[in-house]
Amino acid sequence: MKHLLPRGLYGRALLILVVPIVTIQLVVSIAFIQRHFERVTQQMTGGVATEIRYVLQRLQDDGPEAAQNAAAGLGYTLEPVAVPLTEIRRDVMDFTGRVVAETLRAEVAGFLGADLTLDDNRVMADFRLPGVDAAPQEALRIGIDRRRMSATNPHQLLVLMILTSALMTVISYLFLRNQVAPITRLAQAAAAFGKGQHMPYRPRGATEVRAAGAAFVDMRARIERHIESRTRMLSGVSHDLRTPLTRLKLGLSMLPEDEETAALLGDVADMERLVDEFLAFARGDATEEAEEIDLAALLASLVEKAVRGGQRVDLQGAAVVKLRLRPQAVTRAVENLLSNANRFADRTRITLHDGDRSVRIVIEDDGPGIPMERRDEAVQPFARLDGARDPNRGGGVGLGLSIAADIARSHGGVLRLGESESLGGLRADLVLAR
Repeated sequence: MKHLLPRGLYGRALLILVVPIVTIQLVVSIAFIQRHFERVTQQMTGGVATEIRYVLQRLQDDGPEAAQNAAAGLGYTLEPVAVPLTEIRRDVMDFTGRVVAETLRAEVAGFLGADLTLDDNRVMADFRLPGVDAAPQEALRIGIDRRRMSATNPHQLLVLMILTSALMTVISYLFLRNQVAPITRLAQAAAAFGKGQHMPYRPRGATEVRAAGAAFVDMRARIERHIESRTRMLSGVSHDLRTPLTRLKLGLSMLPEDEETAALLGDVADMERLVDEFLAFARGDATEEAEEIDLAALLASLVEKAVRGGQRVDLQGAAVVKLRLRPQAVTRAVENLLSNANRFADRTRITLHDGDRSVRIVIEDDGPGIPMERRDEAVQPFARLDGARDPNRGGGVGLGLSIAADIARSHGGVLRLGESESLGGLRADLVLAR
């Protein structure tokens, strides 16, 4: 039954409100209509039964003319019938017809049958003539207005109950919306912050919701201060590290060009690359602003760049995907995954899947892959694999997959590693939330 129930807080709260209201209405309707209206019908029919006994008594004492006058004075019609009714005719939905017939049978001697299905809203009831043994040709038919025998307006109660229930449901919804809206705004602000966006938020609502909102605002402020201070520190570290490396490169460039100098220049270049990779991991592009771009066009440019570098890469999937993200960060994540694939595979394929709640960038290759038991270890910072595939071989320090995983998390997504069914190598799913 869980898949049939609403998933949102609005729907569940409304269900909690509506179900008791509907249940109460049903119980009240059944109890009131079945008992109250049946009793009212029984009392009204009892009064009519008294009048019918009076008419029959006048027929027995004073003759047909006196009985006709008495019936006319009461608003009844009176006529003899040759073939009297021997059953109760009523519609299926005529719930009070049974009470009418049972009351007449119990309170009027000689009751034979009745027809409650006439279009003119009259009841035709047949009675055995008083003082005479029952005979088909000696029956008397009395026509009675149905409105004198049963309550005819139960629908008014139902309409009133339905209108009242609808009004109370609307009022409950308005109050509920005021209580749920602050929770929704808090969830939106938290989701935006998880994607690297700053959404204005002010705690509102009930006391508990305000407390949770205030805690979130304080936490967000602390994290932003931490990121800002770390960014400033890393900027200084970057400058301090690059200055001596620049002096080393300048000094080496003035030395004679030989194998030893070339080796030293290569070491300095490796040091610069390692510093850049470490700073990219520590910074995480926290200062970059998110913007809406065409992710498919971004991937196409990265594939074109990789092809110019000699890598065999195919791009498949959606042609246009508009998404709000940090383009430099996503570019770095995809380039890291492409670089890893280029080290160990001959062929790489990128597939872009566009979903309602997320976008998936699937990068597959035909390399040796990563064993299943070591995939969690591979995305850890500074992790080096000793198996068939080291994702950071070739001078890396073990940060390529870690940077990609952090960028995915900063966009509300995740990086998953698996095995490519079509190419046989590593499959990396970079999931970005919408």
